[in-house]
Amino acid sequence: MKKSLFFITLATCIALTQSANACTGITLKSKDGATIVARTMDWSGSENNSMYVVVPRGHNAQSLLPDGTMDGLSYTTLYGYTGISVQQPEFVIDGTNEAGLSAALFYFPRYGKYQAYNEANKDISLADFQVVSWILSRFSSIDQVKAAINDVRIINVDPTAGTVHWRITEPSGRQVVLEIVDGRPNFYENEVGVLTNAPGFPWQMTNLNNYVNLHPGGAGPTKFGPIELRSFGSGSGFLGLPGDFTPPSRFVRAAFLKTYSLQQDNAYNTTQQAFHILNNFDVPLGAEFAVGATTPDMPSATQWTIATDLQNMVIYYHTMYNRTIRSIDMKSIDFTTVPFQYHALDDAKRQTIVPVKID
Repeated sequence: MKKSLFFITLATCIALTQSANACTGITLKSKDGATIVARTMDWSGSENNSMYVVVPRGHNAQSLLPDGTMDGLSYTTLYGYTGISVQQPEFVIDGTNEAGLSAALFYFPRYGKYQAYNEANKDISLADFQVVSWILSRFSSIDQVKAAINDVRIINVDPTAGTVHWRITEPSGRQVVLEIVDGRPNFYENEVGVLTNAPGFPWQMTNLNNYVNLHPGGAGPTKFGPIELRSFGSGSGFLGLPGDFTPPSRFVRAAFLKTYSLQQDNAYNTTQQAFHILNNFDVPLGAEFAVGATTPDMPSATQWTIATDLQNMVIYYHTMYNRTIRSIDMKSIDFTTVPFQYHALDDAKRQTIVPVKID
């Protein structure tokens, strides 16, 4: 199969607008033990063709190769899964399988490096944008993924495109970040439950120490020589929390906001909490462009936001066109009989507005 126009468009966007992505991921736990994984999908270069995908057990899949053929790693799904993909159904960005394992892709430009593609290894070559699908298809735990990662060669099917890294989460809340640097896969336990983009995850964790002075609530009053300093209002303990859209700043902001947000009683309330936290990371279109630059015709750079309840197996999402939250109940899907399918995230590209009737 020839390389599709969708893929060429996607690779071009990655190559030309690596600084124009700002995906932010958080993980929350409810008091009753539910794990909620959530993230924004931010892309300001162009409107992605985003869709939700349902993949049954027994589905045959094969990886795309740099020559444009679907002739790479071939595998059959052991677990059915559901997720959101961009451009093509195979390119799942964020999803969960019926065993409760969640996987997600985040851009990781300039700091990652895959092994070079070798045609002699095409049978084990796996495109980076298909790794999420592979994980969800084949595995039910992080340890299984770690044991199998060296059986495949993750490749970039377009040499001009940037690299990515991955978040993998179990229903228990255990989470790892997978980064490939200098051709070697590295797994990092992610106890803070946050992921953005570059630099690498160990650097981001070290950088948190620069904000050791931050704390929730208020600061002061403080005696300042002959005068007393007082805060102008609530929240002054977070003075110095970075507010820009760079990946390090978003990592710090997400870590502090999620860590000090009030823990909710159950999964549903925690899911809603995740959306509220991620509202702080919506990127207004234009914020990532120089003044006067041409911008695409779309409402926001944050094209969709997803939150998944790994306890009750429900996926929630809203989009830049319609912030009404929609849900997919995975427990209602029979993955032995459901056909492979994909559908646009929005039935109509407009906000659902409910008029208030005044008597």
